[in-house]
Amino acid sequence: MKVLIADDDDELRLLMSEYLSYAGFTVIDCENGKVAWDKLQKEGADIAVLDINMPEMDGLELLDNIRADAKLGELPVILITAGSGNIDYASATERGADDYLPKPVDYEVLIKHIKTLAEAFGKT
Repeated sequence: MKVLIADDDDELRLLMSEYLSYAGFTVIDCENGKVAWDKLQKEGADIAVLDINMPEMDGLELLDNIRADAKLGELPVILITAGSGNIDYASATERGADDYLPKPVDYEVLIKHIKTLAEAFGKT
């Protein structure tokens, strides 16, 4: 299964990529929403894990693009953020996120959430 990760925190993104790769996922690693959008259009993915606060295109803008796209509109999306909890969660769900996790991300929990979404969307 191919998981796209978009996060401008290089260290966190690398750690997420390593954990997910170790768990058997193919990882597409992106440093911001614009790069992620370009890679999604070219390479696709089975699930996306997006940080909300990123330069160039934030995670909510990227989520809007995904939901508006005929080919990618049904892509399962998990949003993550170190932001202000309830406000971010409300924005995430209103805009169509399938799941939401606060930072710091517990990698075992992230893997469980990815597997649960994959099963729910028939991506296993």
